[in-house]
Amino acid sequence: MAAKTLGGYTGRDIELCRTTNEKVGNMTREILIEERIPFTTNCRKIPFFKRDKYKGASRVWVISTNPNCYSEARRALDLLDLRSRRRLKLSNF
Repeated sequence: MAAKTLGGYTGRDIELCRTTNEKVGNMTREILIEERIPFTTNCRKIPFFKRDKYKGASRVWVISTNPNCYSEARRALDLLDLRSRRRLKLSNF
């Protein structure tokens, strides 16, 4: 059976950004909601022995979006203040 599509979109989100700071993740989600950009968020636990790579953080929040809305979402992230943007790791799609 073929995958259901919505306007040619098959449901495969691409990563927009990730952060280890929960407050910055919440601010990012609020901006995307205000700009009416579809997104999904996922919280992943970081294994103990890999926490050095993430500066001791125990969780990482990954925000993904529809590939058709990626550039619009990147422009929306410019609304964040500079300090918050520094805490985001943006993907290069």
